[in-house]
Amino acid sequence: MKAIVRVYLYDDAGNRFFGEGPYRLLMGVERLGSLKKAADGMGMAYTKALAMVRRAERELGFALTEKVIGGKSGGGSYLTPQAKEFLRKYESYRDACYEADAAIYRQVFSEQ
Repeated sequence: MKAIVRVYLYDDAGNRFFGEGPYRLLMGVERLGSLKKAADGMGMAYTKALAMVRRAERELGFALTEKVIGGKSGGGSYLTPQAKEFLRKYESYRDACYEADAAIYRQVFSEQ
């Protein structure tokens, strides 16, 4: 038996706008230098990936990615400094939630 905790961020109206999907997508942008390549790597349509990023940007109030237009290297995308800081905070919060859950799980179910 095990517990699984999912960490999501919601807007004030109760709509989810950020979690592991957008997190992994943005980490892919950081690694691959392209939103399209990151989306392809996740088996996701580019239009869905772009919608996810734009939704998160609206809720957070800052840009997560910047585009580099064409040229010799073909263009791409990179994370903004604010996005990198946000992802660092999300990771920290998510990991703390996982650790707290594991501790609570051990405390509650160790008696069985």
